[in-house]
Amino acid sequence: MENLQQNDVEIYELIRLEELRQAQKIRMIASENYVSSAVMEATGSIFTNKYSEGYSGKRYYEGQQYVDQIEDLAIKRAKELFGAEHVNVQPYSGSPANLAVYLAFLKPGDTILGMALPHGGHLTHGSKVSISGKYFHAESYSLDQGTGNLDYEAIRNKAKACMPKILIAGHSAYSRIPDFQEFRKIADEVGALLLVDMAHFAGLVAGGAHPSPIPFADVVTTTTHKSLRGPRGAMIMCKKEHAQAIDKAVFPGIQGGPHNNTTAAIAVALKEASTDSFKNYAAQIVANAKTLASTLIDKGFHLVTGGTENHLLLIDLTNKGVTGKVAAKALDAAGIVLNYNSVPFDTRKPFDPSGVRLGTSAVTSRGFSEKEMVQTGEWINAIVADPENINLQQDIAAQVATLCSKFPAPGLEHLSNK
Repeated sequence: MENLQQNDVEIYELIRLEELRQAQKIRMIASENYVSSAVMEATGSIFTNKYSEGYSGKRYYEGQQYVDQIEDLAIKRAKELFGAEHVNVQPYSGSPANLAVYLAFLKPGDTILGMALPHGGHLTHGSKVSISGKYFHAESYSLDQGTGNLDYEAIRNKAKACMPKILIAGHSAYSRIPDFQEFRKIADEVGALLLVDMAHFAGLVAGGAHPSPIPFADVVTTTTHKSLRGPRGAMIMCKKEHAQAIDKAVFPGIQGGPHNNTTAAIAVALKEASTDSFKNYAAQIVANAKTLASTLIDKGFHLVTGGTENHLLLIDLTNKGVTGKVAAKALDAAGIVLNYNSVPFDTRKPFDPSGVRLGTSAVTSRGFSEKEMVQTGEWINAIVADPENINLQQDIAAQVATLCSKFPAPGLEHLSNK
């Protein structure tokens, strides 16, 4: 980054510091990952210079000879990887992708039904602080208080009571596999369109480590980062009959020109996700999550749902006598990065909740396996047991940095000797 260093040393230095942070810490935020050097190069490519309002073959600007090929490749690869009938790769991120679906099928005030935010849903599934809960009549379903799992009969009853136009499945903090076939049945019973937001587990679906919602859903949205290990972007996949409505909702409905550099990087990530090595990666994500879950359970941690079947864990720290915010900040100081998170039926406020959320996608990308998950669980236990102990935090941070140096992060291999 010689040009950046010469032209803007402040930004250059901050990027270098962020590189070191990502290299030397155990990154366990469930929505984060490491992209390959190839994906990073495509993201920073010359396509950042090009404006391309419209779709392949039907643009409003000239000079699209190569942009069209890039977008066509991304769409082709997504269709093949996920078995989708139609794919739009232009959404800027997951939230606009969900908003585009609402624009395609709803009018202001129409009813949507999604998982409640404190129970593992997403802001865009109808939270009152989101546009999805302000412009539409948003209803929500909750997890079973006894098991922490989805209660499909309760969801069915809720759907029959509110008759949503869109039923939303998918989550941002739920550690089990949804029953997409059952969601399909419920949607059909109430005449709703079924939207599945698979932003968190798309990489697991691509790698065969998680059931696919594609055969059951009318529309599927996903980010392209998280477990899919691509750039910060999104895609919408749908049945052919909804293709025109979706495309019009994305452009000109809510967006202008797509970010062509991101589209190029999405195409690269999709190619990587079609390999046997990615299948092994997806399986290892789940294996690592299960090992970490069992390690923490053995140490008395209360995991919502009692375990995990995907990449993430949601932990209620109430029995540990520490809040999620205190634990998250102490763990960050010790080199383990996760986020504090509300848990189902939480009595605390969202900015200082009872739980933490963590995931294994990023650590698996750098080569961690079950052995490292056991060690990480032991470190988490030690910090949560004594979150005010600065000396302990510094000691574990040094151990974490030593461990991370043995597993160079993708895209950051040049830092492995630092």
